[in-house]
Amino acid sequence: MASTSWLAAQTEDAAVRAKLPEFRTIPAATREELSPTTGQPSAATFTTWTRSQGDNGARRYSALRQITRENVGELAMAWTFRTGDGAANVQCTPVIVDGVMFAPTPGRAVVAIDAATGVEKWRRKIPDLRNGLQDSPARRGLVYWPGDRAHAGRLLFGAGDWIYALDPKNGEPVAEFGVAGRVPIATGATAAGAVYQHVFVTTGLSGDVYGFDVRSGRELWRFHSVARGEEVGAETWDGPQAGANGWSGLSIDDARGMAFVALGAPRPDMVGVRRLGDNLFSNCVLALDVLTGKRLWHFQDVRHDIWDLDVCAPPNLVTITREGKRVDVVTCMGKSGHLFVLDRVSGKPVFPVRLRRAPISKLPGERTAEYQPDPEWPEPISRSEFHPDMITNRSPEARAFVEPVVARSNYGFFAPFEEGKPTLFIGSRGGAEWSGAAVDVPTGRLYVTSNRWVSKITVMANDEQERDPRHAASAGEKIYAEHCASCHGPNRVGLGMVPPLIALKSRAKDADVLALLATGRGAMPPNLVLTDAQKKDLLDYLFRRNQPPTRRAGDPTDASGRPHYVFDGFGFLVDHEGYPGIKPPWGLLNCYDLSTGKALWRVPLGELEELTKQGVPKTGSQNLGGASVTAGGLVFVAGTADEKLRAFDVDTGAELWAAKLPFAGTAAPAIYEAGGRQFVVITATGGGRVGGKSGAGDAYVAFALKRK
Repeated sequence: MASTSWLAAQTEDAAVRAKLPEFRTIPAATREELSPTTGQPSAATFTTWTRSQGDNGARRYSALRQITRENVGELAMAWTFRTGDGAANVQCTPVIVDGVMFAPTPGRAVVAIDAATGVEKWRRKIPDLRNGLQDSPARRGLVYWPGDRAHAGRLLFGAGDWIYALDPKNGEPVAEFGVAGRVPIATGATAAGAVYQHVFVTTGLSGDVYGFDVRSGRELWRFHSVARGEEVGAETWDGPQAGANGWSGLSIDDARGMAFVALGAPRPDMVGVRRLGDNLFSNCVLALDVLTGKRLWHFQDVRHDIWDLDVCAPPNLVTITREGKRVDVVTCMGKSGHLFVLDRVSGKPVFPVRLRRAPISKLPGERTAEYQPDPEWPEPISRSEFHPDMITNRSPEARAFVEPVVARSNYGFFAPFEEGKPTLFIGSRGGAEWSGAAVDVPTGRLYVTSNRWVSKITVMANDEQERDPRHAASAGEKIYAEHCASCHGPNRVGLGMVPPLIALKSRAKDADVLALLATGRGAMPPNLVLTDAQKKDLLDYLFRRNQPPTRRAGDPTDASGRPHYVFDGFGFLVDHEGYPGIKPPWGLLNCYDLSTGKALWRVPLGELEELTKQGVPKTGSQNLGGASVTAGGLVFVAGTADEKLRAFDVDTGAELWAAKLPFAGTAAPAIYEAGGRQFVVITATGGGRVGGKSGAGDAYVAFALKRK
């Protein structure tokens, strides 16, 4: 049979893999190969905040120094702006131009606010959006373009299937940009873009990188992030091609006209049977010529990623010193916990990259990559592999709860999945995050937040088939399409961090789903509108009861003979009280000297007050916010469940100041000057994966030194 021969051909040989050398090395660029610096941007670049990432280099650095280590204790709330149009997790750092702040709202609008007083100046509702996080305007950022002699300035951001341009003076759509101030983007909008000369570079939610004319909105070029046809890298895919989307962001070298794009994992998550190969350009930093969209180089972290270990942080442009030479570099960071420093022009690593022989697959039909990165320098942000000596020691009860879970799981260096058996690794909520890092421009130091949560993922065979399209949808399928599909996907496969609902019958019961509908969980709100009869119809659909006939009922393979697998959602190893099942710290702020690759300090980020009261040393907490750094010697960061904004000493990591927010901070702070005062403003909307006791909200909060 075709399926038998295909599986036999794809079976991996442990003996063959074992004969490979244990380590291989990608050599570092020689001193002669390293690109000499073109010099730093003008000083004015770092006294403004015209892009959510601070500047085109994604540095989130401010040269303002009114607020210092010596006076930060006098920092006080200057104003709070409540959007008043709902409560939802907003993940966008605002931009500030000429004393006006621009930011999205939970009610799917963009507002302009007096940056000195917090008073609203205008508001523009963004129309025609579907439900779902991906349709929030400026979901992960926006950018201001100042215009040129013939064209007025504009705010640029994505929402749904569109790129929008608004007049920053009044919020009106820019008439000359596309049609009525917007242009379509074929793969949906997501992260903030950046402008070089007349080109606006941005990424698609489901893949690809685009160059638009910032003046007219005309699409200039499109780079396929999943190689296809005769394109370079197409041979690294075998089967359906998806993912490799730039959902966190990008940076631009204004002196060289180069864009650097962080690209995430291939899809589907956790299962690579239908996409064998290294899967370029997933898990890469990709360098493009901004004017043409031509690929200049790429650097890949995890190969054939089946663990969702995205390169997930906007690449930072940094200037460092190597062998007495000032060198321009760019960073590559991911959920894997790896930190790479790459020559900006060639993409060659500045430090040797050690590769380690990886285990073979345990799933029929799967083929793991022969080698995966195991870098020594720079020191990793964290290690993705989990081992039993890392089990929590918070209490005997916690350890006793976690030990048997670990005993029945797989773990280790890039441990592959095994049907029906959990696999543990530090990944989906580990290493770096989409919020990325900040750069202290004069010193070349990097400040990056990180998490240490252990993912617990189980892959299982899936024998479910979809409805034959010749038959009408059931009542339950119609309810699912209206209430659930925007997050869990039209075919129940899950979107991003939202878990799949395929094969739900193998891991849940009716009562479990009914309880979840009643209470909600994480970013999913409770559903209070469905009647009992509608809930029954929905459960029948989810559990595949009383549904119309399928195409090939009971056949677990497709025509090629490749098996169908699904995973049980993004779960985590936790103890009996829901705390991480790994020894703390669970959240960190890390400082690196990128010239040497050494971590200068690491400090716990976030406090679980209930544990502190029990005498437990500060553990750090899950965090999703990101840091910003100032010339005043301070690192500002929020993003923690204790709903605080903090300031740390750039040299020592000592916490110098903290303030309670109305809701958890949900993006990196922006730093600006208005009316002669330096401000630090934070998006404080709570909700999402960090949560916080106050839940979701609608606030932007600005701090400044007390008036004397």
